[in-house]
Amino acid sequence: MPESREQWLAETFVELSDTLVADFDLIDFLHVLVERCSQLLSVEVGLVLADEQGTLQNLASSTERMHVVELFEIQSEDGPCLECYGSGQQILNERLNAGAARWPRFTPSALEAGFTIVHALPLHLRNERIGAMNLFGAQTVPLEHHEVYLAQALTDVATIGILQERSVRHLSDLSTQLQAALQSRIAIEQAKGVLAERQRASMDEAFALLRGYARSHNLRLAHVAASVIDGTVSAKQLREARPAAAQGARRSP
Repeated sequence: MPESREQWLAETFVELSDTLVADFDLIDFLHVLVERCSQLLSVEVGLVLADEQGTLQNLASSTERMHVVELFEIQSEDGPCLECYGSGQQILNERLNAGAARWPRFTPSALEAGFTIVHALPLHLRNERIGAMNLFGAQTVPLEHHEVYLAQALTDVATIGILQERSVRHLSDLSTQLQAALQSRIAIEQAKGVLAERQRASMDEAFALLRGYARSHNLRLAHVAASVIDGTVSAKQLREARPAAAQGARRSP
C-alpha cells in the first residue's frame, strides 16, 4: 500500500533534519532537498549557496536541464535566484515571456530551455541568508499557498541543517563548508562526463548511477566520482548497484 502524503512529508522532514551523522555528505543532502521539492510540486528545482563574497554557486539540480539554465543565470548575473538571494524575499508565480523586462538576460535562455513559469525561495535563518532555491515549470501552473508553505518549510529545515552541520564540525564560516562542497561538485561533474561518454548515457542517467552506487555502499558522492575517474569503479559496478539503491528510494507523494 503506498505511503500517504503525510507520511512522505514526515519522512522527508526527518531526513532533512539528520545532519549530525559522521559521514554527512552536503552534496547528497542538497540533492535530497531538490528531489523532494521536485516531487512535491512537479517542477524542476535548482539550489545555490553563496560564498563569503556573496557569489552564488550551483550545488544541486533535479535535472541536467535545470543545472544548465541555473549556471547561465549565475554567469549572466540575472534571474530570480539572484534577486531572491539579494532581497531575502520569495518570488512566486512569475510568468516568463519574450518581452519580459524583469530579467532581460535570463528570460530568453529559460524560455529556450522550455520553462514558462519560475519561483525562487530564500535559504535563510533570521538575518542570515546562505542561498536560494529555484523552482521552474514547463507548464504555466501557479503554486498554491499551501504548496509554497510546504516548500519553504522544507527549505528552512535544510537551512537549519546546513548551519547546524557547520557548527558541529567547527567550521569557521560557510565558505569553508562551501569550498569543500564545490570541490566535490567538480569531481562529480567530471565523473558524469566520463560516464556519459563511455556509456552513451545522459548526464541525468550518469548522476543516477553515481548516486545509486554511493548510497548502496554508504560512500560519499565525491569518493565514488573519484573512483570512476581513476577507473577503480567501473560502469558495470555502478549499474549492478542501481537495483539495490532503487529499493530503498522513497516514493513521491
